[in-house]
Amino acid sequence: MFPIGDDNSDRTITPVVNYAFIGLNILVFVLLQQLGSNDAFTYGSSLVPAEVTSGVDITSARVITDAASGQSATIDHQPAPLSIYFNFLSSMFMHGSIGHIFGNMLFLFVFGDNLENLLGHIRFAAFYIVCGLAAAFAQIFMDSDSIIPMLGASGAISGVLGGYLVLFPTRRVRAIIFHFLTEVPAFVALGLWIGYQILLGYLTPAGTGGVAYAAHIGGFIAGVVLIKVFALGRQV
Repeated sequence: MFPIGDDNSDRTITPVVNYAFIGLNILVFVLLQQLGSNDAFTYGSSLVPAEVTSGVDITSARVITDAASGQSATIDHQPAPLSIYFNFLSSMFMHGSIGHIFGNMLFLFVFGDNLENLLGHIRFAAFYIVCGLAAAFAQIFMDSDSIIPMLGASGAISGVLGGYLVLFPTRRVRAIIFHFLTEVPAFVALGLWIGYQILLGYLTPAGTGGVAYAAHIGGFIAGVVLIKVFALGRQV
């Protein structure tokens, strides 16, 4: 499911926090990660489950072997610039490639403004960060011994999608679904998205790297569960 846009006719405020999050992600990728070429910053500021569970910063290269294929890869771990626990936050604003950041920012651009319009600026910012933290903890819980770095805004954005589904289940979303451009209710578009994450998460063995499906699912669940709390006192 690839979103193109949605109905913003009821938006009454400029989603400055949503724009700021998008801008911050882009700035980090361009200036600090240097479009993915600055390995020292990227590896040092990513979140590593095994570092969190052990409390030890891994600062040297490690070799991992995929049990299924037998192929090995070297991960060039770097010292955390501040703290391995600060990486819970820094990793939320980093990405692995141009395609990675483009997809994430498109989802945030389409769905984030509606939540900010309803929650307000401060609540939306807090909701986003809390969902990102929940997503990280979900991934660590599912793969606590992994030394594969985690990075990306996907977990926090998954929380935005979960909140959007609860608050705007019938809002029309324009999206490319199965190679067709169409317009469907949000519960269809986002239902397909989370179903796909659950399916791939089930089929992907732990410790194999790639997409952190547990983080996506955990962030989405956090968004579904927490959105009404953050929306208390708002007209839903």
